[in-house]
Parts: sequence; structure tokens; C-alpha cells
Amino acid sequence: MILRRYGASYHSVEPNFNPASMTEIGFLRDRVFSLSAGDFEDAYERLETGELAGEADGDVQREAERAVLEALELALQGWVERLKERQVLVILNARSDWPKTRERRETVPANGDNRLHFYWWINPPLRVAIYHPVRP
Repeated sequence: MILRRYGASYHSVEPNFNPASMTEIGFLRDRVFSLSAGDFEDAYERLETGELAGEADGDVQREAERAVLEALELALQGWVERLKERQVLVILNARSDWPKTRERRETVPANGDNRLHFYWWINPPLRVAIYHPVRP
């Protein structure tokens, strides 16, 4: 289960990585789990943290952006699959350091023509942590 803090509570969320959206890297509350921040901090402790990012490039802007978001989602899914029973994955980024897709374009000669080539990456990275219950 993935959790993200909203105000004074932690809520379960599902990833929503969409290249057509204003905020490409997003999470939607699924209303399955909710716990106040104080109760969460009393009941869980942090085991491990990590930073997730991705890079992609290509000749088609939309495809390159989609590829970087897919790489990020695969990395996130890898962390979710590592969770043991009763463990949760928490998104640590706040609004002030929210991950964003970044782009750089280069003109590349190809068959006598100048073509654009797109490079995409995530910066700052998506920060996550695995938490487990303090008491079994």
C-alpha cells in the first residue's frame, strides 16, 4: 500500500502518472486507508528510504515523456513489490519539492535534415520510505 500525507492525515493513494496532465506525477486518494499523522507516527517506524527518478530520450516528444513516466512508475512498483506484510510505502515529497518532468531539446542532423531529439528526466526525484508497524 502506498501512503501520502495530506494535511494532518496519511491516506492511501494510487499513482497517476499522465504526460497529458499539468502535474504529470500525481497520486489519487483511493479512500481505502486513512490515519491521522500523530497516530501514524506512533504506530509506524521508518526502515528504509530511497529516491526514484527516470530518464528517457527519443525523437517524438510525447513518447519520450511517456517513457520517463513509465520508468518512474516501474521503479515505484518495484518498491511496492518489496513490501512485506503490514509494511507501507510512504511518499515523502512535500509540495515544495514535488517531482517534475524536465525536458531538453537538441537539434540533430539526420539524413541531411535537422531533427529535434528530446531528453526527459525527473527532478527533483520522488522520495519514498518503507515503514513497518512498531508493534507486531
